Amino acid sequence: MSFHSAISCLHSHQFKLPILSPTPHFSSAPFVLLKSAAVIPMIRRSFKFSCQSIGGQEEDYLLDAPVSVGDGFSFSGGKYSDGSSPADEWFKKGKMVKAYLVRGLGEKAKAKDPIFGLTMGAASQASDDIFRWFIVESGNADNPSVMLIHGFPSQAYSYRKVLPILSKDNHVIAFDWLGFGFSDTPQPGYGFDYTLEEYVSSLESLIDELAINNVSLVVQGYFAPVVVKYACNHQDKVDKLILLNPPLTDKHAKLPSTLSIFSNFLLGEIFSQDPLRASDKALTSCGPYKMKEEDAMVYRGPYLTSGSSGFALNTISRSMKKQLKAYVDEMRRILIDQNWNVQTTVLWGQRDRWLSYDGVEDFCRSSNLKLVEIPRAGHHVQEDHGDELGEQLAEIINKRRRV
Repeated sequence: MSFHSAISCLHSHQFKLPILSPTPHFSSAPFVLLKSAAVIPMIRRSFKFSCQSIGGQEEDYLLDAPVSVGDGFSFSGGKYSDGSSPADEWFKKGKMVKAYLVRGLGEKAKAKDPIFGLTMGAASQASDDIFRWFIVESGNADNPSVMLIHGFPSQAYSYRKVLPILSKDNHVIAFDWLGFGFSDTPQPGYGFDYTLEEYVSSLESLIDELAINNVSLVVQGYFAPVVVKYACNHQDKVDKLILLNPPLTDKHAKLPSTLSIFSNFLLGEIFSQDPLRASDKALTSCGPYKMKEEDAMVYRGPYLTSGSSGFALNTISRSMKKQLKAYVDEMRRILIDQNWNVQTTVLWGQRDRWLSYDGVEDFCRSSNLKLVEIPRAGHHVQEDHGDELGEQLAEIINKRRRV
């Protein structure tokens, strides 16, 4: 039995029945938080709570997802189904690739959750030797390579509409960063600490593993400084660089409250386990994007089945909060440097509610970056207008490569 539906409902729902206060159905022992723990209610039952949203809309939340779907520390929230899901269909399109060595405690210690100190399930453990990444490939491998890199927080799934357009003339690869989607989500401190330095190094390892000698990189949002730093160190490997709503100005070097809340003490641990806050709100609060239920279930999936994704989100948010300004400053220096030889384009969704457009034109003009505006898109350009973005990317990438 999972407890997280109660938490996920607290911020946007009002329970008709108080589930934390003692009732005749429960013993006075603590309520079960870990499906694999030995603490069990006196009476095992399957509960279905009807939650009423603030807007008055009724929603059913199933609290009895079977143990087999989780990792032993799952705060499941939202709807659960035993049938095939959009996430399953997306997973079938990809494969797992091993890249980036597990370091430190991850090689020999079992990860424990930071709240209760109990050993986590398999989904939260580091791989024995090398981390596993989920990637989706499309197009002829003999064609020029393009790598689609999602932002924070998101998944490779966000490029689902872009992939078929770009793959007509290119070999296209989209992947989930470590800590997101179907890639490994090791417990922080056990092989991967989710620092921006580690993300730069792990990206290098992934590209080397895929044996890509020349690639065009497309990156969205707050992971742009990480990719720019990689590109700076490997300009000989990078054909073109396309930045989708990157943090370019000094004002951009601070996470919006929707994301920074995941870094807060205690509250961050709770909210990062909430699939509605971690996926739905993070994707829809930054622009005009209206998420369909079948797409929402793909993004919620990692948070519905494993607490590891939430712990990773909490740690990444803290790293971003500490390191983002320095990385944005470094990215700006790289892009204006005379030694920067990578053809770079900025595509900007002008309805971005997180990153202001003020100063973007001036920076692009002063650093000789091509700027393409997408008026109706928000921060997650590929979600708002994936088809339009795909056509724009194809036009940029398919032009004659630089000599």
